[in-house]
Amino acid sequence: MKVVILCGGKGTRMKNITEDVPKPLAPVGDKPILWHIMKLYHHQGFNDFILLLGYKGEKIKEYFMDYPWKSNNFVLDMNQPNGYIHMLDQPENWKITFIDTGINTMTGARIKRAQEYIGNEPFMLTYGDGLADIDLQALLDFHIEKGKIGTVTGIHKKSQYGTLSIEDGVAQSFQEKQKTEGIINGGFFVFNPEVFQYLRTDEDCVLEQDPMQNLVSDRQLAVFMHHGFWIAMDTYKDLQDANQIWQQKKSWKVWKDGK
Repeated sequence: MKVVILCGGKGTRMKNITEDVPKPLAPVGDKPILWHIMKLYHHQGFNDFILLLGYKGEKIKEYFMDYPWKSNNFVLDMNQPNGYIHMLDQPENWKITFIDTGINTMTGARIKRAQEYIGNEPFMLTYGDGLADIDLQALLDFHIEKGKIGTVTGIHKKSQYGTLSIEDGVAQSFQEKQKTEGIINGGFFVFNPEVFQYLRTDEDCVLEQDPMQNLVSDRQLAVFMHHGFWIAMDTYKDLQDANQIWQQKKSWKVWKDGK
């Protein structure tokens, strides 16, 4: 199953970092946020990634093109034609598709523009700035059980993020960015290909607005509740919090030290 990651936003509320790199490359420990997200999926058996790029997308391409030799031990034999390289460590068996979806493109349009690469099959989706210790197989099983077009992870939190009301595991309403106590969009999704009927290619199509609200109206959005660790890095303070948690080894530590 493909894992689609939204990596194109400008991260304006983290400007001291994102002037140089896109937000998904902001560091948590000695690795980017994006690396931690991909490790979460990799650790649970999902290795086929599609990165939806926009702002400073070339930096993400460069990171992964350089990743094998920068992150692993290797032998460079200059006596061989073109300098033979033998990797001493086993790199991740990731397949990564890089898709440029536009600098100013909103989330829904980024997904729609990648439709031909995602294909006519269910796929996972997440943002490039959120971390959790979510059970992805349980999320997928729940999605299949509910039989809806989409499933979103619900987090119970007082927040500025959009809130959901739920009945029997299915969303009844969705309000974007209401400062109230409630169940928010945790950003880990599973979608069937029918979701593309709810999306547009014009750059102002925002997944969290009309598409999700229309899925709710059609009773086609299930909600999988996650009660464990979760953090979204919307601001520099959030990034600092994530780094503190990582250093204290309190959460998402199954791949600590690159394992």
